[in-house]
Amino acid sequence: MIRNCVSLILLCISFTVFAQTGKVFDNLSMSSKILDMERNYAVYLPPDYETSERSYPVLYLLHGATDNHTGWVQFGEVLRITDEAIKNGTATSMIIIMPDADTGKMGYFNQGDWLYEDFFFKEFMPHVEKKYRIKGEKRYRAVAGLSMGGGGSFMYALHHPELFSSACPLSAYVGALTLEDLKSQFERRKEKLSNADMKAYFERNNALNLINSVPVEDIKSVKWYIDCGDDDFLFEGNSLVHIAMAKKKIPHEYRVRDGGHSWSYWRASLPKVLDFVSQTFHQN
Repeated sequence: MIRNCVSLILLCISFTVFAQTGKVFDNLSMSSKILDMERNYAVYLPPDYETSERSYPVLYLLHGATDNHTGWVQFGEVLRITDEAIKNGTATSMIIIMPDADTGKMGYFNQGDWLYEDFFFKEFMPHVEKKYRIKGEKRYRAVAGLSMGGGGSFMYALHHPELFSSACPLSAYVGALTLEDLKSQFERRKEKLSNADMKAYFERNNALNLINSVPVEDIKSVKWYIDCGDDDFLFEGNSLVHIAMAKKKIPHEYRVRDGGHSWSYWRASLPKVLDFVSQTFHQN
C-alpha cells in the first residue's frame, strides 16, 4: 500500500515537471514619454519562473520589418523552441523580451522625431528589467534579431557594448553599404534629410562604419554570433562585416547555411542563438 502511494506521488511529480512549460504574453504595453505613445511588447517567461524567486538572464529578441512584437511568437515559435532548448539542456532558463518597432519608420534607430533607440535604452529596458526578475548586468544581457532586427542587434551592441554580453544578428540589415544607397532608400520612402543629417545617420547606423570607429576592445567585450543564408539578399553586407571583423581580429562566430530570408531559416537559427547566449551567460 505504502509502495503504491510512493509510486503514485513520484508519478505525479514526474508528470508535473514534464508538463511544466514557459509562458508567452504578447498583449503587453507601456507608455512612452519619448515617443508620446503606447508601445507594445511580448515576453517569454521560462517554465520555472512562477515557482522560483530567483532572477534570470535576459535576451532582447528583435523582429524584422513589416512584423511586430508578435512575429517571433507566431511565426518564430519562440515558446516551443525555447521550452525544448531549456528541457534538453542546450539553453539556460531565461526571460525573452520582444519589443515592437513596427511603425513604417526606421524601426530601431533614431531618425527625426522618431527616437526609438532613445526609448529602448532610456524607457523600455528599465521598465521591463524592473517589472520582471531580470539580472541587470552586462554578463546576463543579450540581444538578437532578424533582418531589420538583426540590424538593431548590430547597432545596439556596437553603440552600447557596455550593456550586452552577446549579440546574435540573423540575416541582418547591416546598414546601407554606401551613402548613395542610403539616399536612395530615403527617396523611396519620400523622406528628406539634409546632407549633414544623412551623413550622420549613415555613420551611426552602419555596422561597417562602427566596426572601424568603435574601440576594438569594446567590440571584443561582446560575444558575436552572425548567421545569414547563402541565398539571402542581405548576404553581401553580412559577409563584409565578417571580413571587417576578421581584419580587426575581433572574435566572432560566422555561419552561412543553405537558405534565404525566411521564417524557416530563422526558426532553425533560434536554437543555436539560445545555446550561444546561454554559454555567454555562464562564462567564467
